[in-house]
Amino acid sequence: MARPVHFEILANDPEKMAEFYRKTLGWKIATWNDPQAYWLVTTGPDDTPGINGGIMERHFQQAVINTVQVESLEQMIASIEVAGGKKVFGPHEIQGVGTHAYCADPEGNMFGILQPTAK
Repeated sequence: MARPVHFEILANDPEKMAEFYRKTLGWKIATWNDPQAYWLVTTGPDDTPGINGGIMERHFQQAVINTVQVESLEQMIASIEVAGGKKVFGPHEIQGVGTHAYCADPEGNMFGILQPTAK
């Protein structure tokens, strides 16, 4: 079973959104050194239920994208396509994290899939 492990909020002004969520929800938000501007979001302590995420510039129309962890990215993409979905972007390597791709269900709702880097 694939569980959500990360969310992304896409915004026209990510810095403004980061400040909004800091002020309203108390999230800890910091920039991440990556080729793409990206703000890492910590929503709470690791020992409590919930997931962390990120804020980035809007490059897809969907405002929020949830990512699920999978054992095999290749097998999951094949399964998604057989079930009527499609791969939208990727796969691409996130250094120190794993391999990621964006997919869409049959109605066009996007979600991410992540195969973590082997430890």
